[in-house]
Amino acid sequence: MLLKLATLGAIGYAGYKYYENSQKDRNGVAFADGQPNGAFRDAGAAATRTSGDTMSRTDEALDETYPASDATAKY
Repeated sequence: MLLKLATLGAIGYAGYKYYENSQKDRNGVAFADGQPNGAFRDAGAAATRTSGDTMSRTDEALDETYPASDATAKY
C-alpha cells in the first residue's frame, strides 16, 4: 500500500513538473517572438505578444520612452 502511494506521488510530481515546464514563458509575457532576451523589448505594437495589437500615436510614444519615463523614486 505504501509503495503504491509513493509511486502515485512520484508520477503526480513528475507530471506536475512536466506541466510547469511546458507553461513557462521563455522571453516574457509582453514579448513577441523574435524579441531580444532580457528585461526590455523593442517599442511598438509589433513587439508585443498580442497579435493584431494596434497602438495610437500617444501609446506608441509612451511605449518608446518606457525606461526613461519611470520615476527613480529617489526624491
